[in-house]
Amino acid sequence: MEIPLSFELLRVIWWALLGVLLIGFAITDGFDLGVAGLLPFVARTDAERRLAINTVGPTWEGNQVWLILGGGAIFAAWPLVYAVSFSSFYLAMFVVLASLILRPVAFKYRSKREDPRWRRFWDWALFTGGFVPALIFGVAVGNVLVGAPFRMNDDMRIFWDGSFFGLLNPFALLCGLLSVTMLFLHGAAWLSMKTEYGVVRDRARAYAPIFAFASIVLFALAGAWVAFGDLGYQVTNTVAADGPSNPRFTETVREGGAWLSNYGRYPWMVIAPVLGFGGAALALFGLRSNSEALTFIGSKLSVVGIISTVGVSMFPFILPSSVDPNASLTVWNASSSHMTLFVMLIVTAVLLPIVLAYTAWAFKVMWGRVTTEAIAKGDYY
Repeated sequence: MEIPLSFELLRVIWWALLGVLLIGFAITDGFDLGVAGLLPFVARTDAERRLAINTVGPTWEGNQVWLILGGGAIFAAWPLVYAVSFSSFYLAMFVVLASLILRPVAFKYRSKREDPRWRRFWDWALFTGGFVPALIFGVAVGNVLVGAPFRMNDDMRIFWDGSFFGLLNPFALLCGLLSVTMLFLHGAAWLSMKTEYGVVRDRARAYAPIFAFASIVLFALAGAWVAFGDLGYQVTNTVAADGPSNPRFTETVREGGAWLSNYGRYPWMVIAPVLGFGGAALALFGLRSNSEALTFIGSKLSVVGIISTVGVSMFPFILPSSVDPNASLTVWNASSSHMTLFVMLIVTAVLLPIVLAYTAWAFKVMWGRVTTEAIAKGDYY
């Protein structure tokens, strides 16, 4: 069967689709994580906490679909990346999953008893389920930029030379803090738009400028670290973009500041960091002008820009190796077969619009501010 799209083009399409899925998760479930992380600070009474929780209660399960789609895309389109990352970062992923599991348990059990200590326990469980994943996701991205400590032998058997605490290097922690501030800004913007006029909304609006400013500062610090630190990798030989998926055909060297070289070759990529800074600035402007829509749009654009900056800066790398650069995984050497990518693209072209349409419909149906009066009368969390 002749495939109408080239192998090179399909690889680039799936690289872009992977980014879209990860951004989709950060935009949708990101404000869920932000709201959960902000819960102990914006809501001080049981009624206030129920108000905050119910802004995300109806939609958080659907939002997690994007995380599943992202994991599935890595497994099917980039099997080598899946094999290295899901096995090497196993303990970190276990911590993330354990934290994420706390959320549905807390949602279901928090209101089963009226004991304040019982509810306070589950409130802190929700905080953990929001803060820890936001932090670990950022730490993971930081380690991807630094390079993961894995290597391969001649049979492409994978060996991991790192440790869980080795992942907590200074640059990765900086990225983790950036992830927290970015998603907490998103959560604060969501709360200011979804809660009734009152103390919860006011507190969310008071915290939002802090996280917006912190996002700008931390994003700038991360960029400076990349520019002046020993970060970045370069492919030194000519690799066939439509060649076989074998990392051993790629010769790679570590080169400080190399993650910025794409902006010279493809100037349009500068749109990504501009969105990262501009989105946070727009959120600040929205807060000052009392426009909740602008604040939320700004927080979303900031999420899109910051995550996109990582992807376009690293292209064609997906997961570089810090101990054996020649084992680094790229768009050209780590994908599934030509036929697999094509069949997956057809399935995605059919199913992804359905997911998008259903998501849009669900948010439309459940739109509107959450009020304490409605919570007191209805069956809410």
